[in-house]
Amino acid sequence: MMEKANVYFTDFRVQVGTSLLQKLKTLCIAAGIKKIDMEGKFVAIKMHFGELGNMAFLRPQYAKVIADIVKEQGGVPFLTDCNTLYPGSRKHALEHLDCANFNGFNPTTTGCQIIIGDGLKGTDDIEVPVKNGEYVKAAKIGRAVMDADIVISLSHFKGHEMTGFGGAIKNIGMGCGSRAGKMEQHSSGKCVVNADRCRGCRKCAKECGSNAITYENNKAVIHADLCKGCGRCIGACGFSAIRNEQWDAGDLLDKKMAEYAQAVVQDRPCFHVSLAMDISPNCDCHGENDAPILPNIGMFASFDPVAIDQACVDACQKMTAIENSQLGDNLKQPDWHHHHDVFMDNNPNVHWKETLEHAEKIGMGTREYELVKLK
Repeated sequence: MMEKANVYFTDFRVQVGTSLLQKLKTLCIAAGIKKIDMEGKFVAIKMHFGELGNMAFLRPQYAKVIADIVKEQGGVPFLTDCNTLYPGSRKHALEHLDCANFNGFNPTTTGCQIIIGDGLKGTDDIEVPVKNGEYVKAAKIGRAVMDADIVISLSHFKGHEMTGFGGAIKNIGMGCGSRAGKMEQHSSGKCVVNADRCRGCRKCAKECGSNAITYENNKAVIHADLCKGCGRCIGACGFSAIRNEQWDAGDLLDKKMAEYAQAVVQDRPCFHVSLAMDISPNCDCHGENDAPILPNIGMFASFDPVAIDQACVDACQKMTAIENSQLGDNLKQPDWHHHHDVFMDNNPNVHWKETLEHAEKIGMGTREYELVKLK
């Protein structure tokens, strides 16, 4: 039985004359980031630069706080993310860097360089044996991520259409996987359509990044040979007409993602920061962001990726849904089946507990934590 992990927390209140950036720095230092020996070492700061059109991603100023701390400790920081499996605006490094720049991330705003972790075409990866891996024996991780001596995850904590929430584990697990690694995580099953429920609204086709969805007699048809199993169409469908043909595919996705995160963090110093703000219903990979489903909560920091995700989850579960949001609208439906779980009520098809349970099982961290609150 592991000891409880310390998770440090502060809210978004600031007095006149101070700033959230100062508060974030104070939080990280209190949580022990300066205990890491960074002198002369490469430090990967893993974050999401946001799709073009999405406005929920973290502002670059938060990244600069982390980069500046690293430089104060003698480290050499760089921001990184790996290319996407779907086309979008981050499918290769040149496009990805343009997207990051359009969204405000550059050496001036962040105080460090940006390196796309899996190279130009998403093929520059390293196979990393996973300690205690049950589903993934060797994770395909972006080479630049593995070349770093230290990894810091800077996560926007939010809802997610497939994994329930996106936090530290998803940021480093799915986010550090190369394109092939993302495919491996998503390959547990393909999506299929219940034609009786399909309304022909075409939202799923607009969300599909693989051109796998066509229409016959105004009903969606998903072509298995093109489907990557990413599940974005499931999140897009408002009529529960799409499901994964493999009943435990969501469960397996969560577990594979945890094992990919294990490959990233094992055997080297890691530190995790999560900001629970602009808590959108879906991933920042979307080219849009719907209204936040929950109020802004605060900033979290910990050495334990499992504990920090659990702390963020617990904080979210205590909040009241915002009206005129996806979650709020769902809960107002007279025939809505209440799950009494903000993530399942936001996207009823999701699995999320499996991520934390499996991450703890394979020794990545613990769900038991002590919340240390800072003013």
